[in-house]
Amino acid sequence: MTCSFNFTRFKDDVYDRMWFSFNVVEEELFNTSFTTDSLVESEYRLPSKVMQTAIRPIDVNDSLDLVFDIGDPTLKYYVYMHFAELQELEDDQLREFNIELNGKLWQESVVPNYLRSITIHNNQSVRGASLKFRLYKTPRSVLPPIVNAMEIYILKDFLQAFTAQEDVLAILDIKMIYEVVDNWEGDPCGPIFTWDDVNCSYSGYDPPRIISLNLSSKGLKGQISPSLSKIKSLQYLDLSNNSLRGEVPESLSQLSDLMTLNLAGNKLSGLIPSGLTEKSRKGSLSLSIEGNLDICLSPPCRNGKKNIVVPVVAVIISLVVLLVAAFLFLWIFKRKKAQHFLLKFKQGSLKSDNRQFTYTEIVSITNNFETVVGKGGFGTVYHGKLDDGMQVAVKMLSSFSAQGSEQFRTEAQLLMRVHHKNLTTLVGYCHDSTNFGIVYEYMSYGNLEQYLSAEANQVLSWRERLKIAVDTAQGLEYLHHGCKPPIIHRDVKSANILLNEKMQAKIADFGFSKFFPVESGSHLLTSIVGTVGYLDPEYYSSGRLTEKSDVYSFGVVLLELITGQPAVIQTHENTNIIKWVSLFMEKGDIRRIIDPRLEENYEMNSVWKALEIAMSCVPSTSIQRPPMNHVVIELKECLETEMSRDITSSTSFDITPFNLGAEIGPQAR
Repeated sequence: MTCSFNFTRFKDDVYDRMWFSFNVVEEELFNTSFTTDSLVESEYRLPSKVMQTAIRPIDVNDSLDLVFDIGDPTLKYYVYMHFAELQELEDDQLREFNIELNGKLWQESVVPNYLRSITIHNNQSVRGASLKFRLYKTPRSVLPPIVNAMEIYILKDFLQAFTAQEDVLAILDIKMIYEVVDNWEGDPCGPIFTWDDVNCSYSGYDPPRIISLNLSSKGLKGQISPSLSKIKSLQYLDLSNNSLRGEVPESLSQLSDLMTLNLAGNKLSGLIPSGLTEKSRKGSLSLSIEGNLDICLSPPCRNGKKNIVVPVVAVIISLVVLLVAAFLFLWIFKRKKAQHFLLKFKQGSLKSDNRQFTYTEIVSITNNFETVVGKGGFGTVYHGKLDDGMQVAVKMLSSFSAQGSEQFRTEAQLLMRVHHKNLTTLVGYCHDSTNFGIVYEYMSYGNLEQYLSAEANQVLSWRERLKIAVDTAQGLEYLHHGCKPPIIHRDVKSANILLNEKMQAKIADFGFSKFFPVESGSHLLTSIVGTVGYLDPEYYSSGRLTEKSDVYSFGVVLLELITGQPAVIQTHENTNIIKWVSLFMEKGDIRRIIDPRLEENYEMNSVWKALEIAMSCVPSTSIQRPPMNHVVIELKECLETEMSRDITSSTSFDITPFNLGAEIGPQAR
């Protein structure tokens, strides 16, 4: 934090720290127009804009007192105080002061340099329910103490475990063999930043695993190291455009999760292992071998080019035959599906303890379908009331289309087996003759999309928006990590997030949801469904569905909560919200991002953290996105920061805005 201006970060700060102003009661603010550190640059790379301002006591004989009420005596902190003299002192003038922390001498005889930064910090962590700083001048000092800026860091224990030991040993072996000079130090997967060209997967409290390794154009020489096959969870391996020689090792076939293997542009030779060619033929592995003139896919290996062409042609012919057969099968299947659906239904596919309604009862409950409250994935949703006065929503199947009946069965089956406070609750169902419907709890406040629209009568506060985000994230976390097998929603959007009278959010509309059997591997090949603006680009381009597809969609919803903008902003170009936010983030102009209807009634640290969480959810590559359990933890911290805003404002000085319970911005880029 600093002492004058409202907000500073990259590009003024090369480390992209976020600097906020603060005001201290009964202290005086002063500044200079000269650039600080003009002669010697501090190792802390402090922005000149930050160090050009300072505070001092109004009375020259008073001390400068700063108090930070933390509340939690168990937390540990590291403090950095930055000083620069802003006045050109006369020969008979001296500014010298001591610093006390919590009543104990912390630093003595501090003399700031003119327009040059000095930094005082503690080598050991500080602990206490509050941090009380007292800066007072020494007996020989003429001028009062000053302070230009402060940084206070919380020592945070990460829940994430260290990278799996077998992955660490393998990657260190690879580093030594190929003499990789990239930034490969410390733990490969974190706890925050992974190694360059290395990506990891994170699953709750289990050790992270390396799943992606990009060594393209690194000048690698020699043979392909067997250590690569020891990274058992590897999904993506790029060794292209190097000088690798010899045969492709058979051990790479043992990487069961491997989806992409790029060997192009090397000097490899010999026969590709049969395990790899078989996976490539089945479509589970994308294999690139272009540019290796002495390599072949099948024996004999006398003419690499000829042997490559024949299998490719054979594969293409086989695929054409399979596609034709699949088309005929689907055509017959769709014709019969509507007829078979009723039979399946009656054979007990929806047996449960939930109440079964007749169609006559549904007509009575909805008062002859009087009030429409929405449209679902396969039909219309009506408001209803049971005999006991309980309000319900009734979703009726509108036709016997194959897609509609399948969505109905999926949603009914899923709602019967999942139970969570942030998922809509099933009350019962109807399958009377040709009439099918689902009865579930009524959410009286409608959906989130209505509240975020420009026409909304009620503006959600920032605190309400964070609570909705936490509720939604918890619902998805339960689907991904609390269900066996896991469930992927596939259509997470603000219109499918419903609100009750307590503004509690619940996820609805499970017609597109997919069970994700563990034995299917890291992804599920399926048809593309979803909503424009929320659809995971990787899933859209490849058809490979993972739980990270829901994470992407949730990230878009979180951006909607922050900005008040729709997923697709209606301009002459129909701009995606992610692109729109990114443009302002590049400029460091966060206030243009935040919904102006909030009228700056929020804790800035909380908004920044929420924005960083949202952007971490929406990279185009799924392996770069966090799991939902991690998102829940971060959002709860974000909400706690906002909830503590009223407490912070009542401390001994006015901070605008600053909160020790939040992370102090991103680290160096």
